[in-house]
Amino acid sequence: MATDIDNRRDGALRPELSARVGYATNPLVRHSERRDDDARMASFRASQDAIACIIVGDRPVIKSGPGGRPDPWFSLDEVFRLGEPRELPFLGTLNERPVFLAIHPQEFGEKLQGYSDLVVADLRAMAMQGALPPEEMGVLGEAKGLAYWHQRHRFCSNCGAPSRMVSSGWRRDCDACKAQHFPRTDPVVIMLAVRGDECLMGRQPQFPRGMYSCLAGFVEPGETIEDAVRREIMEEAGVPLGAVRYLASQPWPFPGSLMIGCVGEALSADIVIDRTELDDARWFSRDEARLMLAGRHPGRLFVPPPMAIAHHVLAAFARGETG
Repeated sequence: MATDIDNRRDGALRPELSARVGYATNPLVRHSERRDDDARMASFRASQDAIACIIVGDRPVIKSGPGGRPDPWFSLDEVFRLGEPRELPFLGTLNERPVFLAIHPQEFGEKLQGYSDLVVADLRAMAMQGALPPEEMGVLGEAKGLAYWHQRHRFCSNCGAPSRMVSSGWRRDCDACKAQHFPRTDPVVIMLAVRGDECLMGRQPQFPRGMYSCLAGFVEPGETIEDAVRREIMEEAGVPLGAVRYLASQPWPFPGSLMIGCVGEALSADIVIDRTELDDARWFSRDEARLMLAGRHPGRLFVPPPMAIAHHVLAAFARGETG
């Protein structure tokens, strides 16, 4: 059952490392047990207090609020004045106010160009800039992930017939073959191999110059999290791992992953780089990791920003908390 949303912001009740990462501070009460209650959903939609965020393609629409503050919230009247959404899933309640998601195709953004107080924003850039409070970023992360799934599952993957939204937006049904489809989240392991006071980081070709990070990869069918960590480190850097320990997780709406942060015990210092995956991989001392986190490395090397779980896994290593 739903609980007081203040509990979800309370650090004493959320002491885990996951509570510090980007998109993880989501204060919504989701009311999953009410999604098939049509009468309750109708009352939520009729509420004068109901609000919505708008996703166009895979980007949120932001309006200029009081004092120029970015504001992701729209009344349902505002939503429909802009144009009837393709779908309107129910996300949950915020301070007892019903919250919906208005989904529009990418081309709807052209219509919004005529509004000087609206912008179709980049969610990743907003997080890097700290443009919105963590709670609002958490809700937008949920909205983006759900919108992405709806936009790409309008047809049944079983028979190809059109599917329709049911269960307040948390399922799609195919009337032709009766298949049911549920929102998809892809598990990704992101890990740090540790050997004494050193950790292994790599850089992908698309990284900004000077940035190093944890290695990462998708969990494959039939794998445990631990085996996926061992396989990815071995494939990309040729380093065998022993014990693997979970540290934290992060919802990552680019496009719809759950990042699973781990640390593994390296059994060898030898590195064999897979050049199709990485430009470079090397061992860094704990002191180097601290300098990179602080942006003071003499070689101008740095790590991902605090919005990313990689930053927090590396910070845990720098603090000596990874075992």
